[in-house]
Amino acid sequence: MPYELLTNCPVCTHTLKITRLHCTHCQTTIENEFEVSKLASLSKEQLQFVEVFLMCRGNIKEVEKELGISYPTVRGKLNELLTVLGYEQKKKTETDGKKIIAMVETGEITPDEAIRLLKEN
Repeated sequence: MPYELLTNCPVCTHTLKITRLHCTHCQTTIENEFEVSKLASLSKEQLQFVEVFLMCRGNIKEVEKELGISYPTVRGKLNELLTVLGYEQKKKTETDGKKIIAMVETGEITPDEAIRLLKEN
């Protein structure tokens, strides 16, 4: 049974490099320094969230229902993923406030959730 890929050193927590690949069929071994996908650095919980998000085709309301969490929690998890994957978050603008109000109007979020989001801006 294969082990889960380690991405951080269990001793010092620095990022590990993959330096050896091996084919169990033909016994070929390749040594070099290989890169892993950014997704490999995600925790099991984060990967599960990504899977649910993709299954829901990015529909935050569906993600809320599937995971039983609130809209702000879904947004928080998305922001966390963006940070872990190395993508900078754009600064919030007045347009974000308009989007929040539109989300209340369409029923995507409650007025209480909108107030909290607007206060964060």
